[in-house]
Amino acid sequence: RCLHGYEADVDEIVLTASGGPFLGKSRDELGAVSIGDVLDHPTWRMGRKVTVDSATLVNKGLEVIEAHWLFGFPYDRISVVVHPQSIVHALVRLRDGSFIAHLAPPDMRLPILGAFRYPAIVDFPWKSLALDEIGRLEFLPVLKEYPAFELTLETARAGGTAPAVLNAADEVAVDAFLRGRIGFLEIVDWLEEALGAHRTAAVRKIEDVLAADRWTRDFLAARHAGAVTD
Repeated sequence: RCLHGYEADVDEIVLTASGGPFLGKSRDELGAVSIGDVLDHPTWRMGRKVTVDSATLVNKGLEVIEAHWLFGFPYDRISVVVHPQSIVHALVRLRDGSFIAHLAPPDMRLPILGAFRYPAIVDFPWKSLALDEIGRLEFLPVLKEYPAFELTLETARAGGTAPAVLNAADEVAVDAFLRGRIGFLEIVDWLEEALGAHRTAAVRKIEDVLAADRWTRDFLAARHAGAVTD
């Protein structure tokens, strides 16, 4: 929506992240969080897997990759800010320095509806946004408390089979966490293990991606026998 009609004038795409349930928490505090704590998102109601990804910010790293491929923007022209209120869902910065923002209630039904009917604007039958009830809108930098986010961006820039490895490792690690077999902080450890052991190769066909995905699942299953469900 923000890009529509302005594609030639956009300098930067800005994605927003809520920060998840642990915004401002220290690493020591994160080491003691439970599955219930992770799934208790302050603004969004989503599936279990994506809610965990919101807590690690892997989801936002994957959205950067999506924006890169969908809109053809280089990674250095896509940024992310933490926006705890989850009201501003994306912005574009134009070459004159001004911003265009998309504001809407934090309700997944709206983007799903928009995806089905784009570019048409259709009636939203649920509660709409009331500007006088918002209060304030905050925008904060992504801090080091989200190492999985930076790892995802590094993987994106590496390209080739690396993003497929990260995505598969995240699926395996999050599943293990939700089954109570690993702690929250171990998720990023598993991502680093898989990426560190994988030899990134160019992607020439879809089979290269599927092979990288399979390699990752087999690697983590062998390395963490008993914690991984195939």
